[in-house]
Amino acid sequence: MLYLSSMRTSFLSFIGFLIFLGFSCGWNNASEKEVIRDSSITITTSYNPLFLDSVALQTFLESNGWAKPFSKQMNDFYTDRNFEFAWFDSSGLSEQAHHFYNLQNDYISRLSDSSLFNQQFQGLYIAFANKTAKQIVANKEVVNTELLFTAQFFVYAEKMYKGANIQLADLGWYIPRKKVNLHALLDTVINKKATEIINLAPVSLQYPRMEQWLFRLAEMQKLEVADSLPRLKKSMKSGDTSALIPRIKKRLHFLQGDELTNNNQYDTGLVIAIKKFQERHGIDEDGIIGNKVIEDLNVPVRKRMEQLLINMERARWMPFMQDSTYVLVNIPEFRLRVFEDGKNVLKMNVIVGSEANNSVIFNGNLQYVVFSPYWNVPESIVRKEILPAISRNKNYITKHNMEITVIS
Repeated sequence: MLYLSSMRTSFLSFIGFLIFLGFSCGWNNASEKEVIRDSSITITTSYNPLFLDSVALQTFLESNGWAKPFSKQMNDFYTDRNFEFAWFDSSGLSEQAHHFYNLQNDYISRLSDSSLFNQQFQGLYIAFANKTAKQIVANKEVVNTELLFTAQFFVYAEKMYKGANIQLADLGWYIPRKKVNLHALLDTVINKKATEIINLAPVSLQYPRMEQWLFRLAEMQKLEVADSLPRLKKSMKSGDTSALIPRIKKRLHFLQGDELTNNNQYDTGLVIAIKKFQERHGIDEDGIIGNKVIEDLNVPVRKRMEQLLINMERARWMPFMQDSTYVLVNIPEFRLRVFEDGKNVLKMNVIVGSEANNSVIFNGNLQYVVFSPYWNVPESIVRKEILPAISRNKNYITKHNMEITVIS
């Protein structure tokens, strides 16, 4: 039997999408235990004098069809706390309730996303926001408001952190779908009195950064002025002059905040800004303005927002990354990055598959690294690609650092 082997294939060439990480526990645990009612929590032992009963919860779920998908989470959440209120305390509407209301409103207003808007929720929050504890206890809507807050939290958390209902295997993603325990997440938010829910959410390390960029782009979109830069007949480099350079500088200031001189000189400041732009967009960081740079500068902010929203959705499918030391391969960028203690300590180019033979997307623990391994070329590639190439060029094997191995 004949085997063709490549002698200088990078050890990274087989990686599709790899994360070296540990997995979290708690609200991201795949196996949820049966929730037992904690009867030790009573009006006497609790700081909160407000309790509801299971009948009120079932009535709420029957009256609000949109909340029924979260029936189990709501039952588990209140059973775990013996049906003690979560969003009200002895002083009235709790600090956590105000934080969550402001968080959701901020998201809706920044992105003009009405999918999370709930008119009843908005109205009841306003009605109870400034009421005293005495006024709240006497109000018959307090139970409905409490349950509405919990149901709305689950709607928000599922949209933001769980991801769409898509079969990843159908997309060629070999990543176990994470299971988000919304009940445990809410319990953690309430107990920790968290002001930043995303810091407790089961999302990848990149997700909060993408969210902040999305908010930033939403603000930029309001200020963007259409200014399409023309294609270049010749690339520009440090020292060149052009009437187009002031427009490029203006665009970079808008997109990156770079403070640049207002002249037609390709000066040091512009070189630094272009390299930063190239690094952010996966372009070779040579400091040269070519048509690829021009094309990316011309992409409207709205298009960038759409791309970011798609990648945020992909990030929701990814396992929660608790470890800050990992290897990440960005396939479209043909680039690998190694992170140690959250810092990017190494980046390098990698080989990825073509559209017809795309790289497998997966995650797992990295156990060992092999430098310059031999690669046995699959028989199908030998037959379809290598043999025809040899027939055209008798030096093909030597030219591509390959050898033929005969196995008896």
